[in-house]
Amino acid sequence: MATFDTAHVKNIALLGHAGSGKTTLAEDMLFEAGLINRRGTVREGTTVSDYHELEKERGNSIFSSLLHTTWRGYKINIIDTPGYDDFVGEVISALRVADTGVMLLNATAGVEVGTDIIWDYTEQFKTPMIFAVNKLDHENADYTKTVAEAKAHFGSKVVQVQYPLNAGTGFNQIIDVLNMVMYEYGKDGGKPEKKPIPDSEKATADALHRELVEAVASNDESLMEKYFELGELNEDDMKAGMHKATINHDIFPLFCVSAEKNMGSGRIMGFIDNVCPSANEMPAQKTQAGTELTCDASGPACIFVFKTISEPHVGELSLFKVYSGTIKTGMELVNETTGASEKMNQLLLLEGQNRINVNELVAGDIGATMKLKNTHVNNTLHEKGKNIELHPIEFPTSNLTVAVESTRKGEEEKLSQALHTLIEEDATIKVEVSQELKQTLLHCQGELHLQVIKWKLEHIHKLDVAFHKPRIPYRETIRKKQKPCSATKNKVAVPDSLPKCICASSLGTKACLTPKR
Repeated sequence: MATFDTAHVKNIALLGHAGSGKTTLAEDMLFEAGLINRRGTVREGTTVSDYHELEKERGNSIFSSLLHTTWRGYKINIIDTPGYDDFVGEVISALRVADTGVMLLNATAGVEVGTDIIWDYTEQFKTPMIFAVNKLDHENADYTKTVAEAKAHFGSKVVQVQYPLNAGTGFNQIIDVLNMVMYEYGKDGGKPEKKPIPDSEKATADALHRELVEAVASNDESLMEKYFELGELNEDDMKAGMHKATINHDIFPLFCVSAEKNMGSGRIMGFIDNVCPSANEMPAQKTQAGTELTCDASGPACIFVFKTISEPHVGELSLFKVYSGTIKTGMELVNETTGASEKMNQLLLLEGQNRINVNELVAGDIGATMKLKNTHVNNTLHEKGKNIELHPIEFPTSNLTVAVESTRKGEEEKLSQALHTLIEEDATIKVEVSQELKQTLLHCQGELHLQVIKWKLEHIHKLDVAFHKPRIPYRETIRKKQKPCSATKNKVAVPDSLPKCICASSLGTKACLTPKR
């Protein structure tokens, strides 16, 4: 594969509620770039991204998947993320290393619950964002409603770059108000034909173009002055202004796509290349010591592990981003957390489950390596003598707790090892051995998350497990010191084993029994 410098590597995370079309859009991108010669489908279980057996079985993404493609001189690393809240840990890990997020909105459903939840994390990471309204070919597509909801939820920073001319079952035309052209697609999508904007749409296109230009100019004083002077901004001005505004979270450009029909993906890829930031254009990383680490290929070698995949009979696959320097095969790095030295015996690019060996990865790039001895998610590895540690990913606390046990005797140790493997893969899973309850407690994100855990234990680790409600720890609490009994009459002799005073009501008598001493 061709080598790319830091400025020509773009890292994106595909985000959105379950069913919004992220995996299908990723498939379009690979197909358009020529990395695959046939587009797979989620329905048939043939996509590059959803390669796991469980994802094929359920028909939706459960794990984030790393892909890469090239487009007009740029390399684009794509992280396809799941849309269900139970798998939010996968989304957070992706946002930690992505330099741009592509938020898909389902034109038939508008802004959904999962969209809002994911958006909170994009705000936390200050990830530059673009929106893509998908499924515009569906008979129930409502572009106007979807855009209105996006503006209501995410503010006026959502600005249209495109709008559909004929949303619905016959959808094949998009008006682009940045380039002021109409894209018309054939029945199989792909590369569109550029046509003039129809006379009937010129007023709408002009109004949205002015809105876009004003949004860009309003975030840059020099561009604002130029706009007031000339009444327009040229292509280079718009590119520079949108680049700066997306990095600063001042603007969220909105595009139109039909991932199912492969319409619009090439335009988004071109925008990612030309406008969205590379890692070296993003703010420098803050280290735990308070210093800044610049994304520079000539700087000290430093990587951050954001995901681990455990594979039977193979070992652990560690996914990382190069935050500084150039990582080469055979290089030895120090794990800042453990102090252990790790040798990078292999450097890999991923296309779902497929792996491509490479000799080096530059700052800003994302890749993987195999069989690191003592390295886990959130670990920073760096060249010797540098003592660099990047801030870890903060994962959410659990929402559901169950007790787990093996239903077959003698497999307790095997279960313990399997749970340890699950924790390595998914940092939102916590395991607690309760001495008080005599149970092993499993903490996770919800019922769907629990189903996936059960499937892994049974199908990958070959265990037969059962989940139960945790036992309730009953404890006696002494809230205050008991006052001496004031009764002095009707005393009778009782055994010394009784307490000093027994409540009469509990005995069904008016007498108060106080032992004679």
